[in-house]
Amino acid sequence: MTVAVIYGGNRPNGNTELLTDLVIKGVKVETIYLGDFHIEPIMDMRHEEIGFQDSKDDYYTVINRILPHDTILFATPIYWYSMTGIMKNFIDRWSQMLRDANYPDFKGKMASKKAYVIAVGGDSPTIKGLPMIQQFQYIFDFVAVNFAGYILGAGNKPGDILTDKNALYAATELNKQLLARE
Repeated sequence: MTVAVIYGGNRPNGNTELLTDLVIKGVKVETIYLGDFHIEPIMDMRHEEIGFQDSKDDYYTVINRILPHDTILFATPIYWYSMTGIMKNFIDRWSQMLRDANYPDFKGKMASKKAYVIAVGGDSPTIKGLPMIQQFQYIFDFVAVNFAGYILGAGNKPGDILTDKNALYAATELNKQLLARE
């Protein structure tokens, strides 16, 4: 088993990253911080004769880093009751991947993967974060990714997540599962 973590946070060492670090403690992972890459928003050309065009950005670098892994952790703070813009921007570009001749089996490769979502928010995230989890479920269903689970944690100010006992317990349990699969 190989694991990639896609961090969609905008604050280094934020609550989502702290919670995710507990999940991956001792697990060999490849970490990808979306904020370290320049990824253009999608220019929807799927109905145009010329089709999607290469954006000349870092998107393919990120895709090429996640495709070899069989487990992907999507780690995002909850911003305005959804994933961060940078995470959504990254996923929006999957529309392009589904039609990219250089990646003819993108959907098939994604179908072989298992995904988890780790998210932290400050406004009743275990309730108000559920629509975001549903959104991830629909996304994963569309590309046939096995949605293996999620952790929603509560935290607003830096370090707040460390007081959410339920999220910490869930992170420890997922860590045990990942370590057992190595």
